[in-house]
Amino acid sequence: MSNKSGVNITTRDKLLRAWQNSMEMVRDFETYSKEIADDKQVRDIFREYAEEEGLHAAKFREMLLERQDG
Repeated sequence: MSNKSGVNITTRDKLLRAWQNSMEMVRDFETYSKEIADDKQVRDIFREYAEEEGLHAAKFREMLLERQDG
């Protein structure tokens, strides 16, 4: 897929960006869960979402490794 600038963005490029985004969300959710002391429900949901997003990140990584060049 080329955009107006003529840069070709591949499926692998999109997977890489999705993996990076997922890893960032894992870090953010883990941080939030550790910073929230006064609301167990919110703390627990951030912890749960960090775990779930970690699964997404792992799957994106797996797909990236399958598509490595060379």
